[in-house]
Parts: sequence; structure tokens; C-alpha cells
Amino acid sequence: MNMPRMPRFDCGQPVVAGVDLFNDGSYPDLAAEELLVGTGTAGEVVQVGLHEESNTPVYMVEFTGGKVVGCLEQELEAR
Repeated sequence: MNMPRMPRFDCGQPVVAGVDLFNDGSYPDLAAEELLVGTGTAGEVVQVGLHEESNTPVYMVEFTGGKVVGCLEQELEAR
């Protein structure tokens, strides 16, 4: 079994979306593949979790405008 990787970002840390983030079905009131957050949108990490199967960190980020989106490390950049 792989050991979990240490998170790159912490709760409360300011970040920006490094890529456009689209609806993967997490927002049932929005169309599938609708743009949720554009590249460069500022946000703050509000929770850090772990994707159990891959042992990789997952981040809940509240972006400007109030959308909270689950993100992977490669989708975020430090601000």
C-alpha cells in the first residue's frame, strides 16, 4: 500500500485556479462540463482531505464568488 503524500497546501492558504475547472457532476443544478471557475480565480483552501484509492490530497477551495470546488494539487497554484 502506498503511503499518503503530504499535502502541498494547508487550510486557510490562499490559492488560485491553475486551470479552468468544470462541473464533473458535483453541482447537479448546473450543466455537465459547465465552467465553475476560470484559470487565475483566487480562492482559499477550506478543507484538506485524502483520495483513499490513490493516497493523494484533495482540497476543498472556496473561490471568489462563493463556489466551493474540490480540487487536486495539479489544478491549484499558491498565491
